[in-house]
Amino acid sequence: MSLQQTSELTAAQVEEYLQRHPEFFNDHLHLLEKMRIPHPCGNAVSLISKQLELFRNRHQEQENQLTALIAIARDNDTSINRMHKLTLALLDASTLEEAIANLEMVLSDYFLTDFVAIRIIKHNPDASIANLFIAPGSADLKPFTKELAASQPKCGRPTLAQAKVLFGDAALDVKSCAIIPMIFTELEGIVAIGSREEGRFHYSMGNLFLTQMSEIIGTRLISLLAA
Repeated sequence: MSLQQTSELTAAQVEEYLQRHPEFFNDHLHLLEKMRIPHPCGNAVSLISKQLELFRNRHQEQENQLTALIAIARDNDTSINRMHKLTLALLDASTLEEAIANLEMVLSDYFLTDFVAIRIIKHNPDASIANLFIAPGSADLKPFTKELAASQPKCGRPTLAQAKVLFGDAALDVKSCAIIPMIFTELEGIVAIGSREEGRFHYSMGNLFLTQMSEIIGTRLISLLAA
């Protein structure tokens, strides 16, 4: 039967077909999920109809849950791939300067951020990279007292004082950012990634990947600083 003929079927033809093939729905049970069959009792609801309605609702809930799980899996795959790129970029660097340059490139290109800042808490007046080091006890650390004490990443809109220390002249352009403390015996510091979008780094975001990021970056910087 052609597509045109199928589209021109009348109710009488459908009825005739079903009478000649009473076993049709045995082989096409999935169609029953979408059908609405009136009950002869009028407004009364039969037990079978109610069970079918519950089945449809449960089936829809399961489909929604599966869709959500697939979306989470895709997000995780993306995050894992980004972390892999970050790790390779750091391993490829043989100097501190190369590591910072690679970090800025990877965080911008693969993590889709507009601003990147690395701050190492250490006295180093002869550093070749401007603003990379912040001396312990510096007033620039005061805006980050809570973050450093908690040792946990913080997402959301930074304070103006935080944004000025991290992003300098671009402070007012940063609408949201992730401030990620690096707390190690051999090194303390801050990794910050910012965005022009307010919702890019939201306070409700999970911290797992951000914490792993700080561990990877911190471990590599420790080895390069000791070289």
